[in-house]
Amino acid sequence: MATTMLRLARSSHRLCSPLGGVEAVRALSTSVVHHAPEAKAAAAPAKTKKTLAKKGVRNIVLVEGVRTPFLQAGTTYANMMPHDLQRQALLGLLQRTSLPRDMVDYIVVGTVIQEVKTSNLAREAALGAGFSDRIPAHTVTMACISSNQAMTTACGLIAAGQCDAVVAGGVEFMSDVPIRFSRKMRSIMMKTPKAKTAGAKLGLLAQIRPSYLAPELPGVTEFSTNETMGHSADRLAAAFGVTRKDQDEFALRSHTLAKKAQDEGHLSDVVPCPVPGKGVVAKDNGIRVSSMEQMGKLRPAFVRPHGTITAANASFLTDGASAVLIMEEQKALSMGYKPLAYLRDFVYTSQDPKDQLLLGPTYATPKVLDRAGLKLQDIDVFEYHEAFAGQILANLKAMDSDWFAQNYLGRQTKVGVPDVNKFNNWGGSLSIGHPFGATGCRLVTTTAHRLKKEDGQFGLVAACAAGGQGHGMIVERYPS
Repeated sequence: MATTMLRLARSSHRLCSPLGGVEAVRALSTSVVHHAPEAKAAAAPAKTKKTLAKKGVRNIVLVEGVRTPFLQAGTTYANMMPHDLQRQALLGLLQRTSLPRDMVDYIVVGTVIQEVKTSNLAREAALGAGFSDRIPAHTVTMACISSNQAMTTACGLIAAGQCDAVVAGGVEFMSDVPIRFSRKMRSIMMKTPKAKTAGAKLGLLAQIRPSYLAPELPGVTEFSTNETMGHSADRLAAAFGVTRKDQDEFALRSHTLAKKAQDEGHLSDVVPCPVPGKGVVAKDNGIRVSSMEQMGKLRPAFVRPHGTITAANASFLTDGASAVLIMEEQKALSMGYKPLAYLRDFVYTSQDPKDQLLLGPTYATPKVLDRAGLKLQDIDVFEYHEAFAGQILANLKAMDSDWFAQNYLGRQTKVGVPDVNKFNNWGGSLSIGHPFGATGCRLVTTTAHRLKKEDGQFGLVAACAAGGQGHGMIVERYPS
């Protein structure tokens, strides 16, 4: 892959648009959707499309999804713990669904930065929320798609006939991450309890050097490449010719749409979260509609002085938790529930973590469409994780490139790009926030609500993750 970025840079001349961020997305989507012969068919009412139900396969439904408000790290949640937030999301789900606490077969939760005191966070949060202690629970981690993995684990358990009702979720708490002593200091500390005499203990203390006391923060770089995600995003944006103006305009779009959705009550998955000593938090606090002029004043955050990723066009460190109730369809109906959506086909992808770290959506989108037997034009709602504005726009350009499809996707023709009018219409991670372990559930729940609100049938969720991994899922609206 040593020449990948050079090739991408060369190909970017064919991919670049002279238009700004939102206009570039619109131009890309117009070239694929509005000029395509299938455009009229794609615009047909959702009821004319066939269902993705498969004979002999259990139908898996999303009954409900909730989340705590997503807050910027270091703000109102600062004195809580991760399992506290996850517990609140679980309690919100119980209240929203009136689910009996002993009717769940399994609980699985995603998280990225583990709190060492609650290593199986799912179990601790479940017990704290009052679920039966007979319900097994485990915690998964897959970087930014951890709760995606939690949900598909739930789907697997139900599809295999092991369970009929599973609660999945995710949480991240960036206000208080575990900080360790250096390895040399830890080694001395581990030996200290075994020292039986005062002399032996003094001997160990004598080995300590000032440098041993330097704290070690959780890794902010890719272990395999020693590069931060921000640096990778900056290089990716440069390779595909995504300008600073492109990114700022897309970020402004995200915040503007999120604010509109918040004001109009569309972010109905949010449940109030009581915070000890601080009252009740009822809405996200990172949504801020700025201006291109104000955003343009910010310095590059990673590659200085010529980088294009800034604090304004990147997702911010976020505290938050989410939870969803996933059930076998007949079980849900027998309990009186009206599901929100079917969870259909899903895929995971993995590619080079150096040059293609954030291209998960480009790889996952065609793969999950092929599995479902759908075309891009069949999708009514797109919800893509917005790690960086540059990452989103680079993915859209990669999806619109025959060269990239032929050289990296094993396809003869390009994937195409979503219609901008169907894309992240209620904002995204750039504005709402991105608690690493919780975002996947938010994406799927938002997709289900948008399908109903926008009278669509099929939604596509896609996300990138650290390690060069990605996820894609097809969500089908439950019939009215």
